[in-house]
Amino acid sequence: MIVGRVDEHRLNALVEELAGLLADTVGGGASVGFLAPLGHAEAAAWWRGRVAAVAAGRLAVWVAYEGERVAGTVSLALPDKPNSRHRAELVKLMVARRARGRGLGRRLLAAVEEAAAAAGVTLLHLDTETDSPAEHLYRSAGWTRAGTIPDYAADPGGRLRSTTLYYKRIGAPAAAG
Repeated sequence: MIVGRVDEHRLNALVEELAGLLADTVGGGASVGFLAPLGHAEAAAWWRGRVAAVAAGRLAVWVAYEGERVAGTVSLALPDKPNSRHRAELVKLMVARRARGRGLGRRLLAAVEEAAAAAGVTLLHLDTETDSPAEHLYRSAGWTRAGTIPDYAADPGGRLRSTTLYYKRIGAPAAAG
């Protein structure tokens, strides 16, 4: 499998495949911000809405390929405030159900962490559904649990679930200012 960062043009070209991945992820029960059933058109529209953020440098997107097929993705939301440019939020880590259990989630995390550190980011943070399989991945990859917020978001079935916040220090700490 190959993991690479995509620009806005490549992201736009991959919208249909990424929409399939998003729908598959939600269909598998992962809480990534959508309710089931998630239609392909709605998923594609959501991805198209990310293209401008990638073009503006507010969002970085990595895609994992298994042969010619999209097998996973992860994004990094980059803050635009002067006092927070040292940090970024890891968002929408998704691995196709057919590709799970082979270390792809860890490879996506590593790609993001490496690129973020190279860009001077020293702190990453994320939230994930409490007691989800993703929690094991983040803990085993060295992320630190910061706390839990009850009834934070509805899972794909519409039930309110807690979310757990995680962070990870990467690279060398930078001075503010």
